[in-house]
Amino acid sequence: MLEKLFQLKDNKTTVRTEILAGITTFMTMAYILAVNPSILSATGMDKNALFTATALASLIATLFMAFVAKLPFALAPGMGLNAFFAFTVVLGMGHTWQFALTAVFLEGLIFILLTAFNIRELIVNAIPMSVKHAVSAGIGLFIAFIGMQNAGVIINNDATLVGLGNMGSPGVILALLGVVLTAVLLALKVKGALLIGIFAVTVAGIPFNVTHLPETNLVSLPPSISPIFLKFEFAEIFTLDMLIVVFTFLFVDMFDTVGTLVGVSDKAGMLDKQGRVPRAKQALFADAIGTTAGAMLGTSTVTTYVESASGVSEGGRTGLTSLSVAVMFAIALFFAPVFTMVPGAATAPALILVGFFMMSPILKINFDDFTEAIPAFLTIIMMPLAYSIAEGIVFGMISYVLLKLLTGKQKDLSIVMIILAILFVFKFFI
Repeated sequence: MLEKLFQLKDNKTTVRTEILAGITTFMTMAYILAVNPSILSATGMDKNALFTATALASLIATLFMAFVAKLPFALAPGMGLNAFFAFTVVLGMGHTWQFALTAVFLEGLIFILLTAFNIRELIVNAIPMSVKHAVSAGIGLFIAFIGMQNAGVIINNDATLVGLGNMGSPGVILALLGVVLTAVLLALKVKGALLIGIFAVTVAGIPFNVTHLPETNLVSLPPSISPIFLKFEFAEIFTLDMLIVVFTFLFVDMFDTVGTLVGVSDKAGMLDKQGRVPRAKQALFADAIGTTAGAMLGTSTVTTYVESASGVSEGGRTGLTSLSVAVMFAIALFFAPVFTMVPGAATAPALILVGFFMMSPILKINFDDFTEAIPAFLTIIMMPLAYSIAEGIVFGMISYVLLKLLTGKQKDLSIVMIILAILFVFKFFI
């Protein structure tokens, strides 16, 4: 049945490979089950209800990705978007969390319409190939940077913005040893190397207090979502503040998702000859439906996770990978303490090495043509430095259009590219 549903042989994969890939993806993103409730609860939302909403929204969106798009991508409430929800919209602008949820709900509905009319797919296809290859490499640097931060290898530094952490701390040492162990397993072509690395560091972290064992029962019923379910506030939907908030959610979510789909698909060799993501429309629908359902359940914008690259690196190629992730989210509803005990030091080796895997498409960029190579470079470098996939695409697209226009290579541009560049410039001033 699984073979018929996901065409495993045609995609040169197996049930075992797909399930291992799904578990690996889940383990690298399971932190969202603890982090998302922590961030959003700063607004006054019920933290326990937020845990259930986070898991359910991730489950619904990822199931849609599995059965409709049939792609190996997982979805969950997005980091950065949840911080914007809590610290900018609610605590900064002074709105209620119900106002913010309403904005997310409207964003989801708009995304459904944009996807239905192929506008989002048109945007994906409009990104030039050199920038698409650069997106993969940029995501590689970005995801490795996230891993190093999570482990404390890289920390905030007032003098230089970033710097080395305490290299003698147990968490950092275990993370670096995890990189070595995982790299050796990869070199030896051991199946499930990333997952083995995560498990080994988690266990090794127990005596060093890096891994904190649960203090509560390992099994429990999920908390009720009633305190945050369908808590919308429609009185201010026609205000300027609502317009600005919805546009910001739209912009960041759209180009984070587009970047992840393009970058990870490129690395997996899934792009067609025209550089198009297979079943992109269905994948974008998963994002839109996840965001809409998530808002109804009571959580911030749901987006395609860059950590999906870890499962793809383990060989995940079909919807069975995302189905495995969805099953893990379902299990997590009842075993929350088990999954939230995995420390950043344990997932860091997987993310760092996935960053390495994501770099290979850079070899496809024509560095002899500066109008192709410079936009690609700006795309790559801006993702980790701006801490945003979306901003990397913005800098890449604007510079691509400008360089082509100013060097007389207008034939390389499409109307959609030019319109996007103008919108990106406009975005800087609102």
